Amino acid sequence: MTCTAPLAAPARTAPAVGSLLLAGSAATVAAAAATALVAVAGQAAGISTAVSGASIPPSGFAVLTVIFSVLGLGIAALLRRFARSPRVAWVRTTVALTVLSFVPDLLADATVATKVFLMVTHVVAAAIVIPAVARRLS
Repeated sequence: MTCTAPLAAPARTAPAVGSLLLAGSAATVAAAAATALVAVAGQAAGISTAVSGASIPPSGFAVLTVIFSVLGLGIAALLRRFARSPRVAWVRTTVALTVLSFVPDLLADATVATKVFLMVTHVVAAAIVIPAVARRLS
Protein backbone atom coordinates (compact mmCIF):
# COMPACT_ATOMS: atom_id res chain seq x y z
CA MET A 1 0.00 0.00 0.00
CA THR A 2 1.38 3.35 -1.02
CA CYS A 3 0.59 6.40 1.01
CA THR A 4 1.06 9.81 -0.56
CA ALA A 5 0.80 13.15 1.12
CA PRO A 6 -1.35 15.77 -0.54
CA LEU A 7 0.65 18.36 -2.42
CA ALA A 8 0.79 21.67 -0.68
CA ALA A 9 -0.25 24.72 -2.62
CA PRO A 10 2.73 26.78 -3.69
CA ALA A 11 3.53 29.63 -1.34
CA ARG A 12 2.14 32.92 -2.54
CA THR A 13 4.83 35.53 -2.73
CA ALA A 14 4.56 39.23 -3.28
CA PRO A 15 5.73 40.53 -6.64
CA ALA A 16 9.33 41.70 -6.62
CA VAL A 17 9.97 45.31 -5.72
CA GLY A 18 11.45 45.76 -9.21
CA SER A 19 8.11 44.83 -10.73
CA LEU A 20 6.40 47.34 -8.45
CA LEU A 21 8.83 50.10 -9.39
CA LEU A 22 8.65 49.31 -13.10
CA ALA A 23 4.84 49.41 -13.15
CA GLY A 24 4.84 52.50 -10.94
CA SER A 25 7.36 54.26 -13.19
CA ALA A 26 5.29 53.50 -16.29
CA ALA A 27 2.19 54.81 -14.54
CA THR A 28 4.11 57.90 -13.44
CA VAL A 29 5.12 58.70 -17.02
CA ALA A 30 1.54 58.12 -18.20
CA ALA A 31 0.13 60.31 -15.42
CA ALA A 32 2.63 63.10 -16.13
CA ALA A 33 1.70 63.08 -19.81
CA ALA A 34 -2.01 62.98 -18.94
CA THR A 35 -1.86 65.93 -16.55
CA ALA A 36 0.13 67.97 -19.07
CA LEU A 37 -2.45 67.16 -21.76
CA VAL A 38 -5.29 68.06 -19.40
CA ALA A 39 -3.52 71.37 -18.68
CA VAL A 40 -3.20 72.08 -22.43
CA ALA A 41 -6.86 71.18 -22.98
CA GLY A 42 -7.96 73.32 -20.05
CA GLN A 43 -6.00 76.31 -21.29
CA ALA A 44 -7.40 75.79 -24.79
CA ALA A 45 -10.89 75.78 -23.28
CA GLY A 46 -10.16 79.09 -21.58
CA ILE A 47 -9.52 77.87 -18.05
CA SER A 48 -6.77 79.86 -16.41
CA THR A 49 -3.93 78.05 -14.68
CA ALA A 50 -2.80 81.24 -12.95
CA VAL A 51 -2.08 81.02 -9.25
CA SER A 52 -1.08 84.28 -7.53
CA GLY A 53 -0.89 85.89 -10.96
CA ALA A 54 1.59 83.39 -12.44
CA SER A 55 0.38 80.84 -14.97
CA ILE A 56 1.44 77.23 -14.43
CA PRO A 57 2.80 75.80 -17.71
CA PRO A 58 1.73 72.30 -18.78
CA SER A 59 5.26 71.07 -18.09
CA GLY A 60 4.79 72.22 -14.48
CA PHE A 61 1.87 69.84 -14.14
CA ALA A 62 4.00 67.00 -15.49
CA VAL A 63 6.96 67.76 -13.23
CA LEU A 64 4.85 67.94 -10.08
CA THR A 65 3.08 64.73 -11.07
CA VAL A 66 6.43 62.97 -11.38
CA ILE A 67 7.70 64.32 -8.05
CA PHE A 68 4.65 63.26 -6.08
CA SER A 69 4.28 59.95 -7.89
CA VAL A 70 7.88 59.05 -7.05
CA LEU A 71 7.16 59.89 -3.41
CA GLY A 72 4.12 57.63 -3.71
CA LEU A 73 6.28 54.81 -5.06
CA GLY A 74 8.47 55.15 -1.99
CA ILE A 75 5.38 54.81 0.17
CA ALA A 76 4.30 51.76 -1.84
CA ALA A 77 7.69 50.10 -1.37
CA LEU A 78 7.49 50.69 2.39
CA LEU A 79 3.92 49.38 2.56
CA ARG A 80 4.94 46.33 0.52
CA ARG A 81 7.60 45.58 3.11
CA PHE A 82 5.85 46.47 6.35
CA ALA A 83 2.04 46.47 5.93
CA ARG A 84 -0.02 43.40 6.65
CA SER A 85 -2.24 44.16 3.63
CA PRO A 86 -0.13 46.39 1.37
CA ARG A 87 -2.77 46.83 -1.35
CA VAL A 88 -5.47 47.94 1.06
CA ALA A 89 -3.04 50.20 2.91
CA TRP A 90 -1.85 51.68 -0.41
CA VAL A 91 -5.34 52.49 -1.65
CA ARG A 92 -6.46 53.97 1.66
CA THR A 93 -3.28 56.01 2.05
CA THR A 94 -3.22 57.36 -1.49
CA VAL A 95 -6.90 58.21 -1.60
CA ALA A 96 -6.47 60.13 1.66
CA LEU A 97 -3.37 61.88 0.30
CA THR A 98 -5.21 62.76 -2.92
CA VAL A 99 -7.99 64.38 -0.90
CA LEU A 100 -5.39 66.22 1.21
CA SER A 101 -3.73 67.44 -1.98
CA PHE A 102 -6.84 69.53 -2.62
CA VAL A 103 -6.12 71.74 0.41
CA PRO A 104 -3.39 73.86 -1.23
CA ASP A 105 -5.61 74.25 -4.30
CA LEU A 106 -8.51 75.45 -2.16
CA LEU A 107 -6.24 77.93 -0.39
CA ALA A 108 -4.54 79.17 -3.56
CA ASP A 109 -4.92 82.72 -4.79
CA ALA A 110 -6.85 81.68 -7.90
CA THR A 111 -10.32 81.72 -9.40
CA VAL A 112 -12.81 79.04 -8.42
CA ALA A 113 -12.55 77.54 -11.92
CA THR A 114 -8.78 77.32 -11.59
CA LYS A 115 -9.02 75.70 -8.17
CA VAL A 116 -11.45 73.08 -9.47
CA PHE A 117 -9.27 72.52 -12.52
CA LEU A 118 -6.18 71.97 -10.36
CA MET A 119 -8.08 69.42 -8.27
CA VAL A 120 -9.19 67.63 -11.44
CA THR A 121 -5.55 67.20 -12.47
CA HIS A 122 -4.83 65.58 -9.09
CA VAL A 123 -7.66 63.13 -9.67
CA VAL A 124 -6.41 62.37 -13.20
CA ALA A 125 -2.94 61.52 -11.89
CA ALA A 126 -4.33 59.48 -9.00
CA ALA A 127 -6.68 57.55 -11.30
CA ILE A 128 -3.66 56.39 -13.29
CA VAL A 129 -1.05 55.75 -10.60
CA ILE A 130 -3.10 54.30 -7.73
CA PRO A 131 -4.60 51.30 -9.57
CA ALA A 132 -1.37 50.56 -11.49
CA VAL A 133 0.61 50.32 -8.26
CA ALA A 134 -2.21 48.53 -6.39
CA ARG A 135 -2.14 45.73 -8.97
CA ARG A 136 1.50 45.08 -8.01
CA LEU A 137 0.84 44.85 -4.29
CA SER A 138 -0.37 41.63 -2.66
